[in-house]
Amino acid sequence: MKKKYAIIYLLLIISLGLHSQKFKEAIPKDIALVPIQNQFRNSIDLSGIWKFKVDSLNEGIQKEWYNGVTECRQIAVPGSWNEQYTDLRDYLNWCWYEKDFYIPASWQGEDIYIRINDATYFAKVWVNGKAVGQHEGCHVPFAFKLNEYLQWGKENKISIQVENIQSPSRVPTGAVEGSSFGNYPNANYDFFPYSGLNRNVVLYSLPAKGHIKDITVRPDINNTTGILNVEVEKNGSIQSGKVIVKGHGQQIAKDIRFSNHYATTSIQIPEAKLWSPDSPNLYEVEVVLEEKGANVDKYSLKTGVRIVSVDEKHIYLNGEEIFLNGFGKHIDFPVIGRGTADPVMVKDFELMKWTGANSFRTTHYPYDEGFYDMADQHGFMVIAETPSVGLIMGGDSLQLAERQRVCKQYLHEVIYRDKNHPSVIMWCVANEPNDKAQLGMAGPTSKATKERAYSLFKEHFDLTKELDPTRLVIYVGPMMGPRYWFELTDVIAINRYWGWYTSPGSIENGSSVLSSELDRLHRKHKKPCMVTEFGCDTYAGMHAEEPEMFTEEYQVDFIKAYLDVAESKDYVVGMHIWNFADFKTSQSIIRLGGYNLKGVFTRERKPKMAAHYLRERWFNNKGNKK
Repeated sequence: MKKKYAIIYLLLIISLGLHSQKFKEAIPKDIALVPIQNQFRNSIDLSGIWKFKVDSLNEGIQKEWYNGVTECRQIAVPGSWNEQYTDLRDYLNWCWYEKDFYIPASWQGEDIYIRINDATYFAKVWVNGKAVGQHEGCHVPFAFKLNEYLQWGKENKISIQVENIQSPSRVPTGAVEGSSFGNYPNANYDFFPYSGLNRNVVLYSLPAKGHIKDITVRPDINNTTGILNVEVEKNGSIQSGKVIVKGHGQQIAKDIRFSNHYATTSIQIPEAKLWSPDSPNLYEVEVVLEEKGANVDKYSLKTGVRIVSVDEKHIYLNGEEIFLNGFGKHIDFPVIGRGTADPVMVKDFELMKWTGANSFRTTHYPYDEGFYDMADQHGFMVIAETPSVGLIMGGDSLQLAERQRVCKQYLHEVIYRDKNHPSVIMWCVANEPNDKAQLGMAGPTSKATKERAYSLFKEHFDLTKELDPTRLVIYVGPMMGPRYWFELTDVIAINRYWGWYTSPGSIENGSSVLSSELDRLHRKHKKPCMVTEFGCDTYAGMHAEEPEMFTEEYQVDFIKAYLDVAESKDYVVGMHIWNFADFKTSQSIIRLGGYNLKGVFTRERKPKMAAHYLRERWFNNKGNKK
């Protein structure tokens, strides 16, 4: 089997390298700022109906489909191809997208980019038949400069080749020998491997003479004074500018001067309005580039003044204890799959508020930027997770090196993009990683393998702290996972299903095991603990006189038991239920109809009994544990 997957991987590498076209690699820093429209910048959303063609033989490059596809279908962007076409439900191989567009004449002389907000998993991009660039990875944006490829006064053509082939060398991993899922399609993770252009594609322009490339805002508090430490990175020869902070009746401006394309300043806000779940106060940070008294570029973003800290038993927001009530969730909805849909996003926030939740984890990948904007505005605390789910930190050295490279790329992309959101209080570098040489291996993992796995995994934490020293950093540990890795974390975060996958049917036994395990973990590591997943599959409308598995009564009792355990321990700082809503998975003997049914809402967002129970409990407790 190992030989088989090695051959598949080799053929994949060869196929990606066919022909003499040269593709640039996407630069993570190019996605640091979301495209906006103002008097200096322009933006056009290319969402809508695109041409679409399946390339099951991977012959599109050889036949030069990048010059135009024929005999094609139509497809909606954003949206997953697996949901839009019945015959493509389980198809994960090569497909082509094509869209014709014009560049407005007023953009001439500007720097023009394209930003693809998610192409799962590997994408190559052509414009007017010319190779532009490529990107590996899912659920994160990438961007390329297009000036040398464009035609003025004519129609332009963008072609994107996308595939989502499952491979042990990729992140998240797929087609893994010994995987516990035994599912189809053979992803090594418990959600459906939706493929294609799942978020919007945007054309945008930036001032060619000089423009703002990145803004990093790091907040602090000194008594009642809020502090925003701002670093600005720019392109071009412009040497001066301003940072202006606006909000709550105040406007404070500071001049900045650039050295080697960077400038820093610190702005103090007297009697600052702090950001918190109860009062999600936001300030506007506006950066302006100036030359000879004239503005050349401007960019504005919203952020908040707040600080996050931790001790042995608590997480503090602005010096006050917090408790995270909420959910893990998925971007998943009928017809659109993992495609971004603003009405669904609005509904999800409304339902989370309806339950009394104050937080969520972006399981198991970064979400569309709109989710973080809404979390900022609605006061939700977010654990922002990378796509590193089911990460294997041992095994084949070539695969391990590839996974390590992609994981570090993800960390750069996620932190560059989301670092200014006050709602993001923690980074999660991985969900349920393991230290085994291979999945399903017999016997204990060798000491050398464990040491190597720990050393490599530590690199993820070190990089995260280097990129952002202001937030907490965690990974989420699985049942029977490597507990010694919690030495690296600020908070111990675990996924636990005692009373469901083990001791099935016995909630009392499951909650007792959870209680004992939490005590052991806290006693050993002396860190606050959080259960980031717990729950049970529940078929909506299924009832019994006495609670039993898969009934709505069992789900209520299961959730209640786990929340009661947390309430009895002063070092537990959060409980995230799995899951907010039922979601699509690969087919498996443990997934009825190809769905994970642990949601407290159905996939269509109808409440089960558990949702009503949470609303009563969380509102009575006003969002706190006690």
